[in-house]
Amino acid sequence: MALDDTSAPSETVTPPNNLSAEAAVLGAILFDNNSYQRVADILRPSDFYAPAHQELFNVAATMIQQGRIADGVTLREHFEKAEKLSEIGGARYLEQLLDSAAFGPEVGDYARMIRDLAMRRELVGIGGELQGRALNPTPEENGERQIELAERRLFDLAERGSSGRGFSSFSEALTESLKNAEAAFKREGKIAGIPTRLRDLDEKLGGLHRSDLVILAGRPSMGKTSLATNIAYNAASAYRSELQDDGSKKTVDGAIVGFFSLEMSNEQLATRIIAERTGITTHRIRQGDLDKSDFERLREATEELQNLPLYIDDTGGISISQLAARARRLQRSVGLDMIVIDYLQLITVSTGNANANRVQEITQITTSLKALAKDLNVPIIALSQLSRAVEQRDDKRPQLSDLRESGSIEQDADVVLFVYREEYYLSRSEPGADPTDPASNEKWAQWRQRMDQVYGKAEVIVGKQRHGPIGRVELAFDSNVTRFGDLDMSGRSNDFDDE
Repeated sequence: MALDDTSAPSETVTPPNNLSAEAAVLGAILFDNNSYQRVADILRPSDFYAPAHQELFNVAATMIQQGRIADGVTLREHFEKAEKLSEIGGARYLEQLLDSAAFGPEVGDYARMIRDLAMRRELVGIGGELQGRALNPTPEENGERQIELAERRLFDLAERGSSGRGFSSFSEALTESLKNAEAAFKREGKIAGIPTRLRDLDEKLGGLHRSDLVILAGRPSMGKTSLATNIAYNAASAYRSELQDDGSKKTVDGAIVGFFSLEMSNEQLATRIIAERTGITTHRIRQGDLDKSDFERLREATEELQNLPLYIDDTGGISISQLAARARRLQRSVGLDMIVIDYLQLITVSTGNANANRVQEITQITTSLKALAKDLNVPIIALSQLSRAVEQRDDKRPQLSDLRESGSIEQDADVVLFVYREEYYLSRSEPGADPTDPASNEKWAQWRQRMDQVYGKAEVIVGKQRHGPIGRVELAFDSNVTRFGDLDMSGRSNDFDDE
């Protein structure tokens, strides 16, 4: 069936612009070169709509930056030598610009108006480009990839609209520092960052600080995913916000958490959290090995967790650009205070460079994650694998050199944490006991004594902390429900006894 052709030619629409404002800004600069400093951080040559204005602003800016005078005389001389005087309207137009000059604070207002109109023109251009891509896609650009590119273009434009933060005075920096200290002083636990709700870990780290990239590493079965899940749940369950005068919400405790689970499905992650809250093992939940009271506890926990501000993306093999785009989208739509990624080595890179090795790819990923943490002003916890070198040593506590592709990970990270459970290794090295051999029995007794000492315990080793101390933190660990908690003050792992 043929479709009606409704795409009639549309009338040409003039892109948004204001030539009078452009002339007012250029005239102000020519009249008093100090006016350039008022607009230099706002405008760039391409923001002007008229090509002549772009050229005039570019030349004037270059002269001023070189310490020369940029006025009607010097600009006329420049364009006469370049044989371009007629292209900018001639000497008469330079005089007209001086007559149009704005004076005082309104120069900045006109500059912001010009920038806003330029952004609107760029939006029109992006729309046309997206339409062209959608109608005539390249083989490697499917719909999802085009949406990702669109989000990236729009985010870049939004960042351009903010003009960047630029320099702030030391007085402003001191005020911000004092605010953070005041918030830590008022908050229970005396921490400045987002609390993990693990007492000794918060004391060591001061919470999770915004814009930090935190690497959480460990060998398989050490519990790094469990610890990340516990921290994500603790932060989300503590979330509290206040309504601001402009109608927006400000997080005052806890966090809205975005969890990128590249290894487990969202259902598996949810099951872990439910098991941790109810004390019913994940195996029993998945097998349906429940009685009536168990099911009632599950139902109550599910209702309690319904409104938890924890958002899970379980896309496998997600690219770093997709991850960044989705994180920005979540922050724009519902808010975002913390990101967890499980795990780093499963992120892919769309480099287009077939010769790039994995070390180069990891470097790009960690650099991008650190930039994303700063852009969104949130802490990012990225889980990482460790090399098998750990298994070759007698002391299996990990160290920075054990990080896979460790150079860029160690360099870009603000904090590096290792999860270590001696109980795991010790339980697999039980010596044989021979009733007829006293030495064998003694060796087994020593092993049993050490097992009793480390049972139900885990260590978080702070291998790097850019703004704080390194060292070890002991935590309680319940392997049945994969939950970390605080040890009591005597060092016993009875944090879960009340469950």
